[in-house]
Amino acid sequence: MNEERVQDLVRQLIIEIGEDPDREGLKRTPERVAKSWIELTAGYRDDPKEIFSRAIFESEANNMIIARDIEVYSLCEHHLLPFYGICHIGYIATDKVIGVSKIARIVDHFARRLQIQERLTAQIAREIQGAVNAEGVGVVMECRHLCMMMRGVEKQRSIMTTSSVLGSFHNSQATRLEFLNLVGNASNLGG
Repeated sequence: MNEERVQDLVRQLIIEIGEDPDREGLKRTPERVAKSWIELTAGYRDDPKEIFSRAIFESEANNMIIARDIEVYSLCEHHLLPFYGICHIGYIATDKVIGVSKIARIVDHFARRLQIQERLTAQIAREIQGAVNAEGVGVVMECRHLCMMMRGVEKQRSIMTTSSVLGSFHNSQATRLEFLNLVGNASNLGG
């Protein structure tokens, strides 16, 4: 990403909306915005294989492994406004497990792109399944979307829930229900 070009574009946007980019509070805004966009879109430049490179471990575990309440922040590709919430991930290992911090890192990897929540949920599930050849994977995500809260219908209390279930989580109702029961069906986003 060309940071100087982004700074220039932000400066032009500030002018276009009727502000003075040279006034005290806005002088360094183009620089700050460019740096934040580098961070917020890091998922285009990171490689998920590097995330897992030293975090896949041999294991005899064949039970369900769950990481709950992983914070997620992303940008809606339709309005470039944030959406945020929590992600729950479960998988059934065959002979390998993922280091727990890497599960959260894979969420960040895909969230740091322009996204829709539906795609983000599915990308995380596929990546987890592929990383350890899991028997099954389940991902549930609950998010609030600023594009729905700050503009348009302006529904501040709305929460969107998406799920992606693969392998035994898809094929077995009992496995899917166990996962959903363990992650709970009540939102932790507060009301």
